[in-house]
Amino acid sequence: MPTIVLIHGAFADSSSWSGVIANLKRRGYPVIAVANPLRGVQKDAAYIRALLDSLLGPVVMAAQSYGGVVMTEAADGASNVKALVYVASVSPDVGESVVGLLVKHPGSQLTSAIKMVPIPADDGGTTMDQYILQDKFPEVFAADVDPATAEIMAVTQRPASASAQEENVTKAAWKSIPSWTLISTQDQGIPPDLQRFLAERAGSTTVEVAASHAVAVSQPGAVADLVDTAARATAR
Repeated sequence: MPTIVLIHGAFADSSSWSGVIANLKRRGYPVIAVANPLRGVQKDAAYIRALLDSLLGPVVMAAQSYGGVVMTEAADGASNVKALVYVASVSPDVGESVVGLLVKHPGSQLTSAIKMVPIPADDGGTTMDQYILQDKFPEVFAADVDPATAEIMAVTQRPASASAQEENVTKAAWKSIPSWTLISTQDQGIPPDLQRFLAERAGSTTVEVAASHAVAVSQPGAVADLVDTAARATAR
């Protein structure tokens, strides 16, 4: 069976996949939920690619939100990656970024809910980390998640650097690797119409789920079902 590699996005961590992991493990899949650094597209993709290159046997990748950007860059040319699964996610083309796509396809509520925190940059200057304001987190990120769980997610969220949202991808793995997309129709972070546009452009097999941006938390069974579908469809 293929190894399932899960990549979380901004404002989340690997624990956001917990329900999906449990479901996939019950089906017999080996699973790795990567700690996405969230430091920038190229840095994050290099980190993920190093993991991919270390794995023996076939791999199916699934990514949520900004994780889809990293997957799009990292999986290109990886001969062991058989399928890509985008979960409430983005699949940019070469030269596109998260910010650029959201500007062209308005409707995200994230832009009005972000807190910017200055942090030291690698060049000795200053850059910005981005958080979702805790009081806004449930509404824009996890509206269908149990309120107590959403509150914990808000407190434990991992910030993304500004460059993670602004850097363009230089490769597009979906052009050579078959893809599946779960569209979260109640998403306040990545507008559903943007998700549909990207899925159609990529020739992706799609399913639609009435869920928030945090669909991996609120409906892990639906996510695991799609990953399983992709794995079975590309089994050798």
